[in-house]
Amino acid sequence: QVQLVESGGGLVQPGGSLRLSCAASGSIFSIYTMGWYRQAPGKQRELVAGITHVGSTNYADSVKGRFTISRDNSKNTVYLQMNSLKPEDTAVYYCNANVRSTMMSVADYWGQGTQVTVSS
Repeated sequence: QVQLVESGGGLVQPGGSLRLSCAASGSIFSIYTMGWYRQAPGKQRELVAGITHVGSTNYADSVKGRFTISRDNSKNTVYLQMNSLKPEDTAVYYCNANVRSTMMSVADYWGQGTQVTVSS
């Protein structure tokens, strides 16, 4: 069993910053990709940023230059540093991880989501 626990969401003014964290725990052998997705009301879930186990990253065009994804493999944790936040960044942010368990099976896991609201 694998669990993803998120923290760091909240209310922030336009131009402000937030740092999201997501820690994976449980019967983990290794974690391949980790990423952050978001979903705004009435819109489809979209990939915000992803990172592989060797550190390769990719970002949605809308957040390039403002957001930075990183991970600490020793802690099974992924971070999303969000700077210069805009109202259109308002969404529920979800952590995702592709995990090989100690039983050698591979599956995707999702966090429960954390609300990020950018408003004056």
